[in-house]
Amino acid sequence: MKKNNKVIGCMLFFALLIITAGCGDDNKKSAYDTPKQGTINISVDESFEPVISEQIKVYESSYPETKIIASYKSEADCFRDLGKDSTRMIIVAKGLTKEEKQLFTDKLSYAPNFDILAYDAVSVIINKDAKDSVFTLQQLQDMLSGKDSSKNVVVDGNNATSTVRFLLDSVLRGKSFSSKVMAANGSKSVVDYVSKNADAIGFVGSSWVTNDQDPEQLAYRDKIRFALLECRRNCDSGSFAKPSQATITYGQYPLVRPLYYILKENSTGLGTGFTNYLNLERGQLVFRRSFLVPAKMYFGLRKSNVE
Repeated sequence: MKKNNKVIGCMLFFALLIITAGCGDDNKKSAYDTPKQGTINISVDESFEPVISEQIKVYESSYPETKIIASYKSEADCFRDLGKDSTRMIIVAKGLTKEEKQLFTDKLSYAPNFDILAYDAVSVIINKDAKDSVFTLQQLQDMLSGKDSSKNVVVDGNNATSTVRFLLDSVLRGKSFSSKVMAANGSKSVVDYVSKNADAIGFVGSSWVTNDQDPEQLAYRDKIRFALLECRRNCDSGSFAKPSQATITYGQYPLVRPLYYILKENSTGLGTGFTNYLNLERGQLVFRRSFLVPAKMYFGLRKSNVE
């Protein structure tokens, strides 16, 4: 009888070991994410918040077991987050330099993947009652540098934002902002300020103001309008253009910038799945519907005769 009890005890002990080992495997498996399940943290340039929040909504509705936690912040903060283990991916307005790529390669033992997803514009917005609505690039430079103080200039933050960096690089070209240039608390605050001040001129990412299907953006249309900027490419001399998919595509609008993803994932995880979605038809269509220009797919319509 005692012998049978020992045998039963041994069997129960080994059964418990097997169950415990199985639970350990399940916990280990749950620590890894896939394109269809799991949770990741990403950091996104605040000027792209409207379109990326829409992209995440579509992706998570397709794969209910996924959770993409996006933090919207300045471009500089996004790059700081990329150096942290907790952030898998960032979406910003520039890629990695050769030196930055090598730094991450040395740290991670593999190179982060990055590429252009779409093209955006820095929209110049004015109050609906503003008298001046047509500007050359020289006039914008004069206003940003303080040479022309006829407008209250407002941008989406300090030198850490992608919009400010773009203006410094592409408009001021080495010059500094005037001390009178105001730094709003994000793109929405820029739009709000311009909507309430007739002598204001603001600079924001186009996804905040060009989407005709966004009720909040439509509400601002009665209060703001787009400035027309000097066209220097693919247009007649003396022409001016406002931001649109057509003027971005053909280079007619002068303040165009790329939208990049940078992904540090050396396996087929949720970051890879979301990146593939952004690069393929559904993600590219969301960019198009948000009035950005898709970089990976062309959705133009062509006339044809069908007999």
